[in-house]
Amino acid sequence: METTVYSTAGQELRKMNLDDAVFGLEVNQDLLWYAINNELANKRLGTACTKDRGEVHGSNAKPYKQKGTGRARRGDKKSPLLVGGGTVFGPKPRDFSYKMPKMAKRLAVKTALSLKANTGTLKVIEDFSVEDGKTKKLFGILQNFGAGERTVIVLNGDENGRDRVNMLKRAGRNIPWLSFLSATRLRVHDLFYGRRVFLLETAAKEICEFYAAHKNRRNTGLGVKA
Repeated sequence: METTVYSTAGQELRKMNLDDAVFGLEVNQDLLWYAINNELANKRLGTACTKDRGEVHGSNAKPYKQKGTGRARRGDKKSPLLVGGGTVFGPKPRDFSYKMPKMAKRLAVKTALSLKANTGTLKVIEDFSVEDGKTKKLFGILQNFGAGERTVIVLNGDENGRDRVNMLKRAGRNIPWLSFLSATRLRVHDLFYGRRVFLLETAAKEICEFYAAHKNRRNTGLGVKA
């Protein structure tokens, strides 16, 4: 598919071809749901912990005699029925993460990119940098595209331009609705929920080269073939 490359001032510069195998796929909602839930599950800490009656600090002595008091029978003060006692079936530390098939994960990324390209919320911008790392300059560039909602900027993953990438991230860390992604480490959750997705020109080329080179050769098991 053909798209337009914009300048930082919001003007059209030239045309660019994007690989249909990456940006022209049919949207699979089930696959997007599966990938987003996988990413959210992998981010969960799973550190919630409660103490049962065997872990609560307290005496094991019987608080009062078994019979003759007219009260309920108590074995110790750590009973879940008493204030300060243990918790019944409370949460324990656990790992919520699980692995997603590699081909399905790549196909989900391509599906998210195709969705944004088809809806017109994805734009390719010429490579730019913020040498001084000032938020005001980056905010001015984003305003040229009417940004003010949840926005994602996809940067190239080249290590040679690491200083430029770091300055861009420094300039954008004070903008609450802005997030950055690397072309080699895309997240379906951020792409799907981003109201605007901006690809740097080199990042767009890098995405086309990487994901077009890893075409799925068999069914992903989720009802879609790439």
